[in-house]
Amino acid sequence: CVVREVREETGIEAKPVRLVGVYKNMNLAVVSLAFLCGPVGGELRTSDESSVATWLTPEEAIERCPEARGVRIKDALSNDGPHVRAHDGTSLLPGN
Repeated sequence: CVVREVREETGIEAKPVRLVGVYKNMNLAVVSLAFLCGPVGGELRTSDESSVATWLTPEEAIERCPEARGVRIKDALSNDGPHVRAHDGTSLLPGN
């Protein structure tokens, strides 16, 4: 699924490397899995599901994200995990 979604939204062919974490949005009762992927082909573009597609450094991406999304990037760059975290859609909940 992650390969398909990355391709559909960005035009990039991705290869999953490892599971980064399990992220629980407690307000919406939604669980998301995040994977570290590497680009292996394709051409960066927007789609019906994305209005902007650009390459960013991890620091730039973290800066532009709400905490609950930025932590996924930090988790992907760490050598431990997979992580299990709970959030409210924007901020991590205490203990995460």
